[in-house]
Amino acid sequence: MKAPPFAYVRARSLVEVFDLMERHGDRASLLAGGQSLLATLNMRLSSPELLIDITRLAGLSGIEVRDSTATIGALTTHAAIERSAEIRKHLPLLAQAAPHIAHVAIRNVGTFGGSLALADPAAEWPACCVALDAQFVLAAKTGTRRVAAREFFKGLYATALRPGEVLTHVEIPVPGPECCSAFVELAQRRGDYAIVGLAAVAKTARGALSDLRLAFLGVGTAPVLARKTMAAMEGKRVSTESVAAATKALANDLDPTADLYSSAATKMQLARVLTGRALAALAN
Repeated sequence: MKAPPFAYVRARSLVEVFDLMERHGDRASLLAGGQSLLATLNMRLSSPELLIDITRLAGLSGIEVRDSTATIGALTTHAAIERSAEIRKHLPLLAQAAPHIAHVAIRNVGTFGGSLALADPAAEWPACCVALDAQFVLAAKTGTRRVAAREFFKGLYATALRPGEVLTHVEIPVPGPECCSAFVELAQRRGDYAIVGLAAVAKTARGALSDLRLAFLGVGTAPVLARKTMAAMEGKRVSTESVAAATKALANDLDPTADLYSSAATKMQLARVLTGRALAALAN
């Protein structure tokens, strides 16, 4: 299929973006990489009257680690995150997740902020940001505000972005040396959307886990922070008994939705399997 007709503007500044968004409202869409948007256009799942290309805007890409915070620009590509030595050193969860995102050609063009703003429930970055307790910096004509990742994702392709707002940066607390992370997912083929995935971070001390955060993807309309499961593992060593208790607690956290390929029961069982794998990885 071919995309419906639309007008196109390459924005030269955020001020211009805000003006265009104010003038055109929900008839305009932002182009921040296009790996998802162009597909929906070609399938006529979206039909904006105007595409606002923000890919050349200065100051919205790059990775910076300062003091105890890592800042990632919204236009930073998946590949740049995957290749970054700073990310591998300070935010290994993102380095572990990046190779699971589609294929190399898509990672070279698709952007961090574009993925987050789309809020696909099977995408890797939203779950990682929830697990890492990230803050999203949202800019508008009237100023900026910050929204916690756990409050940003509202449902299927729905976010806390207000009309006229643009996601510009993501701020992530840098975990201390006592922290560890693991990212695991299951897909039908490498590069396909995940059936179920899990982003996990924790502190380790004398073999026990604390401050555990388990954020699932692919099990609902938004990333799910498995609070009951986290509580079941708090302060415990990873063992056959503790993992069994954690996977049993998942029933109180997850209510997976079936898709075209997997039943809800299948997704629940896969979530249990991934929980065991993630906990074992954290313990190592």
